[in-house]
Amino acid sequence: MKTKLSKIAPLENLSLVDKVELRLKEYFKENNLKIGDSIPKELEFAEALGVSRTVIREALLRLRTIGVIQSKKRSGMILTQPDIIQNFEKAIEYNLLGEEALTDIFELRLILEMGMADLLFARKTKADLEALDKIVSKQEKEEQNTVLFSLKNEIAFHGKLYEMSKNSTLQRFQDLLLPVFNYVHDNMPHGAEDFKYSKGKFVTHRDLLNILIDGNAETFREAMRNHLEPHFDKVLNTIKS
Repeated sequence: MKTKLSKIAPLENLSLVDKVELRLKEYFKENNLKIGDSIPKELEFAEALGVSRTVIREALLRLRTIGVIQSKKRSGMILTQPDIIQNFEKAIEYNLLGEEALTDIFELRLILEMGMADLLFARKTKADLEALDKIVSKQEKEEQNTVLFSLKNEIAFHGKLYEMSKNSTLQRFQDLLLPVFNYVHDNMPHGAEDFKYSKGKFVTHRDLLNILIDGNAETFREAMRNHLEPHFDKVLNTIKS
């Protein structure tokens, strides 16, 4: 796709890489470039912006690192589909998540696990339900008369739900949630074992499985909200305070 470099304004001899990166992003948007489209060469950008090729190269390297552009033989540089999850994975790999980030991701988990109800009912299989039954049966044998599950059983049950969604991004996101499960397990709401549920009863993993077998998405969504209620209560009370 041929584009006009005249649309991209020079930087008035400023050579800061972050400003070049910003201008390049503006150029992509202004020219309505799509995934797979070619972009100008380093020299062309350098001349249009009035900066050195070294600065352009550094700005393009930033975009390449997050997966926005890719170099191809004979095609030069093209725009690519960024791997959003991979960028999360890198942050987790280097243990770069503080408490605030873990809390934010946990809140996202609460929303996702309620929101995936329709996908679960549309894509569940007999094999999925049988596998989930084995997970629940194992948990019931190991943990009787408690609403506090062990970390391994919690990961096994909820991880299977993500797998059942048949959504590859959700499944990869589940892997990212492992540090969050540890964080939540180590920071259970005070008095969680004696929590007073709004419906008067705690919804167990067995209850959720039974709804998956015989119920519907809306009932499952409500039951999952009850299952996670102590966490929602902690989150919302923290916001209020």
